[in-house]
Amino acid sequence: MTALRDLRQADTTVSAAVREGAHQPYEYVRRELVEPDWRRFPGWSGVTEAQWRDAQWQRVNCVKNERQLRKVVGGLLDESFYAELLADQEQLATMSMLLPPQMLNTMAPTAEAAEFTEAFFADPIRRYMLPVRSDRDPEWPSHPHSTRDSLHEAEMWVVEGLTHRYPTKVLAELLSTCPQYCGHCTRMDLVGNSTPQVDKHKLALKPVDRQDQMIDYLRRTPGVRDVVVSGGDVANVPWKQLESFLMRLLDIETVRDIRLATKALAGLPQHWLQPSVVEGLERVARTAARRGVNLAIHTHVNHAQSVTPLVAEAARTALEVGVRDVRNQGVLMRGVNATPEALLDLCFALQGEAGVLPYYFYMCDMIPNAEHWRVAVWEAQELQHAIMGYLPGYATPRIICDVPYVGKRWVHQLAEYDRELGVSYWTKNYRAGTEREEAEDAEAILSRRYPYYDPISTLPATGQRHWREHPTYEG
Repeated sequence: MTALRDLRQADTTVSAAVREGAHQPYEYVRRELVEPDWRRFPGWSGVTEAQWRDAQWQRVNCVKNERQLRKVVGGLLDESFYAELLADQEQLATMSMLLPPQMLNTMAPTAEAAEFTEAFFADPIRRYMLPVRSDRDPEWPSHPHSTRDSLHEAEMWVVEGLTHRYPTKVLAELLSTCPQYCGHCTRMDLVGNSTPQVDKHKLALKPVDRQDQMIDYLRRTPGVRDVVVSGGDVANVPWKQLESFLMRLLDIETVRDIRLATKALAGLPQHWLQPSVVEGLERVARTAARRGVNLAIHTHVNHAQSVTPLVAEAARTALEVGVRDVRNQGVLMRGVNATPEALLDLCFALQGEAGVLPYYFYMCDMIPNAEHWRVAVWEAQELQHAIMGYLPGYATPRIICDVPYVGKRWVHQLAEYDRELGVSYWTKNYRAGTEREEAEDAEAILSRRYPYYDPISTLPATGQRHWREHPTYEG
């Protein structure tokens, strides 16, 4: 609880310094990217560079449990960490553990052995990729209105895995696995293995049947021009299968934008550097260019430590073979990147050193046991203000609140805000694809105010007392 309080005080101190304007709040210093030395871990002391760059070696040597973590880290970590990790896995975790060596290697990259446990506990990447029990909010681990499918994507499936949430855009979930599992995953109801707290839903159709239904729907729905191909993570789709699906999308004349969603560009860049994948990506990119379709990769990086030379190499390789853009969609999380300095350091590493465009930072979604990560809307607004003016305009990310039943909104687009109770209200200007036939409800859909809730721990004492007394309050 003390650590969580210290984090909040640190965030508030940074915000106050920005407001005071006594000195330049952020000074840019160019920092060259560094690949941390994986040999500092006892279990990897003999791993060669060729092995490290091999995608199959990375996948085979993923850390999936406490026993495998011990094998890699050895005595660098005290027993206190393992106890906290096991307690979280058994009592609170919504995602199972899955860490590629590349991702684990970015945690506490410069810590000396004597200080390693303390540095590992405090590490920003560890905080969201390998959460422990003491990270969680002790009183409000979950908001009363948190849900497994916080964005209600499955409610908007037009066929299995195809979410038609926006008038002209769809999300195609090809599979439910990733090369790595983030603790804050917004699709925790579907993605990954079940945990003691969460019995995951399963996709029922065979991949080929699911893809056939998706393609058929898009051919019958010419109003859709933009397809986000995701999952899970497209890096877990066998390349030949993924390339076939992308080529079928490119055959649909009304599809003009295709975005490939993959955190693996940062978590497993070795995948995107495999010759077979690079060659296949070039075939897809050339076909897209020939047909006038914008092909982009969207990745998910949350801290500057994740941006290493291998990540930059993977991003620049994708651009070299014809992918139009590589963009980053991070998640704003307390203890990870919820300060102006952390956000700007990350953006400069991405845009300046790796060729990745900072695009969005989403507020962490309202899934169970995520309250320690989430920030209030007003905090997100302050952060948006604080990062303005440092980056090129085209590389200045927007901070986004993904409002249930509404969609992505800039954090200043709210219609009304009750700061005491932490309830903001939002409106929408379109009907979801699944709402198209509900003509009689069109006016109600477009005039309705949709609530979104700040973390209760960020509220004043009166607001916190209200939620203790009225946990079902909806605003």
